[in-house]
Amino acid sequence: MMTKNLAYVGLVVTDVDGTAVTLARDFGLSRTDCRVPGRSSTVAVFGIGRSALALFAATDPFLGGPSKPGIHHIAVEVPDLHAAARAATDAGIAVLDTEPRPGLAGSRRLLLAPRATCGVRTYLSEPFPLERSRSDWVERIDHIGVASADNRAAVEAFVTRLGHPLESSQTDMEAKMTIESFTSDTYGVVYHARPPEPVGGLRVTFVTVGDCELEFLQDFDPRQGAQILHGQAGTTKQDQSAISKFIAARGPGLHHIALKVPDVNAMLTKLERGGHLLIDRLGRPGSRRAQIGFLHPKTLNGVLAHLVEREDR
Repeated sequence: MMTKNLAYVGLVVTDVDGTAVTLARDFGLSRTDCRVPGRSSTVAVFGIGRSALALFAATDPFLGGPSKPGIHHIAVEVPDLHAAARAATDAGIAVLDTEPRPGLAGSRRLLLAPRATCGVRTYLSEPFPLERSRSDWVERIDHIGVASADNRAAVEAFVTRLGHPLESSQTDMEAKMTIESFTSDTYGVVYHARPPEPVGGLRVTFVTVGDCELEFLQDFDPRQGAQILHGQAGTTKQDQSAISKFIAARGPGLHHIALKVPDVNAMLTKLERGGHLLIDRLGRPGSRRAQIGFLHPKTLNGVLAHLVEREDR
């Protein structure tokens, strides 16, 4: 039913112009101003890989109502809007719009029911022309993180019903190891290691959409509290806490965006020297044998983002 393309990712930011400057100056992305029928202003869109980032203010009518800063929606490119809508309905994914809405650059779009897509606000979108960026710093979108209440339901919706490929699944876990020592003046020292104790973890499922993935992140241990230590480098436990806190506050849905870079430490250094706030000042281990580094949401004016350095499979 679907093409291989992710048309764009819609970002809600507190400062559209400031975010646009950051994406152009510090990330090396090219800007295209896309018109929407029925409005005088344009939407700032930045091509990245085969997809794009589109910037919106919280009260932009394009969003259908006031929205909090963060990842608002994704748009999947389809060659025939009505045929794709019929196929989605036949597969058990409801389409909320009875008639197409105006999209970017003269295209049209239809909204799939978020309940049927596990909280991921997803539009079917007609193709539209866009200048693709050739950045020395950012290669493409690596993935879009989704706070998930049930990864099996996500696979059912996006793989079984909508036909996107399942890329991989894994469990990320942080464990604490306790070492006991028994010291004697006659018999010397004996060390005993207790079994590892889980501290925090996530079940992770990657589903390919276009040239990136949706990364569904499900709390591995719901007994863990939501503790986020701001100003310190991230850990797996903090990542888990962030997901559980997000779901408690907003429910399942789009959580963060990850950009693939050739050198995560070089990019983190560049952004810090440019005056941007970071969560991770150095890359740390992440999913799919990657090195990752989270940026503070203030860097992109309310959008949580991180950098990913990894080899393509």
